[in-house]
Amino acid sequence: MLKEKTLRSEYVFRGRILNVRVDTVLLPDGRTTTREVVEYSGAVAVVAVTSAKEVIMVRQYRHPAGRELVEIPAGKIEAGENPEACARRELIEETGHTADSWRCLGRFYSTPGFSSELTHLYLASGLTPCAASPDDGEFVEVVRIPLAQAVEMAVRGEICDAKSICGLLLASRVLENKG
Repeated sequence: MLKEKTLRSEYVFRGRILNVRVDTVLLPDGRTTTREVVEYSGAVAVVAVTSAKEVIMVRQYRHPAGRELVEIPAGKIEAGENPEACARRELIEETGHTADSWRCLGRFYSTPGFSSELTHLYLASGLTPCAASPDDGEFVEVVRIPLAQAVEMAVRGEICDAKSICGLLLASRVLENKG
């Protein structure tokens, strides 16, 4: 059995969007060690595809990466919030669009070696423009990229965040199988 048993947990940081704890764990072979864990409530990410097969993405500066990134719209799930409701909210906030059709593409752990973050991926279609309402301090530029081109950008490393790569590849596969 590969399971580790948590013997003790100590919070070393509690923040607005995440917490950090250090767990003492018992390993399968009987030894003990520590695990540093970033707790995060979870996230959603949306591949919003127009009738012209363009993906609505956002360009924004990401401070930890030290650069602008082109990404699919995404955001943090609030306490008690349903993931699909969060996806609908984030699409409006970041891109100024609503969608008639929603499909769950799956979910994934972005960095399971140190974080509990689980991201729920959605495909949104039947898009209608509306007023965007970005979060305070959030500055994004909405860009439209043909889906095939966005997938190629991901393959070339020009789109380089995990949620966008996963979302684009899964959406592309789903849409190809439909047509």
